[in-house]
Amino acid sequence: MNGGSRRALCTLGGVVGLGLGALGWSLLEARRPVLRQVELACLAPGEEPVRILHLSDMHLSSNSQWLVDWVRDLADLRPDVVVNTGDNLAFADGLINLREALEPLTAFSGAFVLGDHDYHTTVFKSPTRYLREDPRTADDPAELSERVELPSDEIRQFQIEAGWVDLTNARGHLTVGERSLELVGVDDAHVDKDVFPAAAAGASSRAGDGGAAVISVSGRPFRLGLAHAPYKRVLDAMRADGVDLLLAGHTHGGQLCLPGYGALVTNCDLDRSRASGVSAWPGELVPSGNGTAVANADEMLLHVSAGLGTSPFTPVRFACRPEATLLTLAAAPA
Repeated sequence: MNGGSRRALCTLGGVVGLGLGALGWSLLEARRPVLRQVELACLAPGEEPVRILHLSDMHLSSNSQWLVDWVRDLADLRPDVVVNTGDNLAFADGLINLREALEPLTAFSGAFVLGDHDYHTTVFKSPTRYLREDPRTADDPAELSERVELPSDEIRQFQIEAGWVDLTNARGHLTVGERSLELVGVDDAHVDKDVFPAAAAGASSRAGDGGAAVISVSGRPFRLGLAHAPYKRVLDAMRADGVDLLLAGHTHGGQLCLPGYGALVTNCDLDRSRASGVSAWPGELVPSGNGTAVANADEMLLHVSAGLGTSPFTPVRFACRPEATLLTLAAAPA
């Protein structure tokens, strides 16, 4: 074997070794969830803080006990509100695990919307579809026909029975201590189930029956929006409705990211820079000196969760750890 052949083999071996190492790490990273903590200065001066635990995209199955245990421990945070933005199951056998995961968190006020993977099981899809501008155009009708309906009514009902507000194309409110938050939500835009709810006739300046409204930096009652998939049409409708903070999931944060570059895709029409974390729609956040972030009163805050799970057919993450987020809504500087 000549020198050139040896160098080629060494190069090939290095590439293969690097690929196997990256694959091994991505399988490990998918089982290393992290709690993110973010402070947002979005309440009126003098308002007491509100702590919101945001969960999304657990994609549970009967093999997810490790994630169930991790989610249950989040109850130790004692948040004021728990928000679940959907895609709870991979298969129907995950329903028992979902009940177990959320059980200690139902001690707190909560609200939820569903995602596509609360309605239908996951089926294998080509990973290259996500490189398209609209990945849905690559879906094979024959593959979609293999999906099995999930117990969406049961997913919805046990959260309602726990006292959580169902925001499936609906409005509502919840109580935080002696104060109230206004709520609005839509069903999953990724499968065109979203219908933005009309404003209630004669809506008052209070968020509900629980007490005086939490007041936003804009001076209005604070309005929290929920959606599974953060499509631009949803963001625009929420902002036009006066939503102060929209919580969403769906993107998995890109799931496979490149260090220094970020997410490769978002699986919707949202730009890659907003694949996870906090941004302002349609503008940018203004960081303050104490580590919080302050948004313009005319813009809507957006938090996209990178989620806690993956498809069972692609159980990997790279440079994008699974996450839950504790968001602290704090008073803006006077």
